[in-house]
Amino acid sequence: MDKQERKRKNTTVMQLREGVKADFEIVNRCLVVKLLEDLDHHNAVSIREQSDKLITGKNIKDIIFDFTGSEFMDSSGIGVIMGRYKKVIFTGGKVAVTGVNHSVDRIFRLSGLYKIIHKFETIDDAVKKFNNN
Repeated sequence: MDKQERKRKNTTVMQLREGVKADFEIVNRCLVVKLLEDLDHHNAVSIREQSDKLITGKNIKDIIFDFTGSEFMDSSGIGVIMGRYKKVIFTGGKVAVTGVNHSVDRIFRLSGLYKIIHKFETIDDAVKKFNNN
């Protein structure tokens, strides 16, 4: 089995567009949440609910939030990330962010989230790091 076949075998992609402004992908036991809009009070509830269903139902260990499609995050977004962190930390899981622009990076720095959340340039970098631990 070549590398591409293994990658496809261990990956599940879910596109749940109705009411959810994100795409969800599972790679091994890592949930990748690709934000399609800002992570704010308008879509925090739907992203939180869908993430929680997948974390529980798919036995997720680690979570990666990809901000490539998002330019802003408010306190509701911080709550989404903190809540998912609390769900996975007790099972040895980790949370990471990727694709963070200057504005969102500033929010992470000022809030102190980088003390508990890992930052990577790409989703692949984060998945590789999580799979090696």
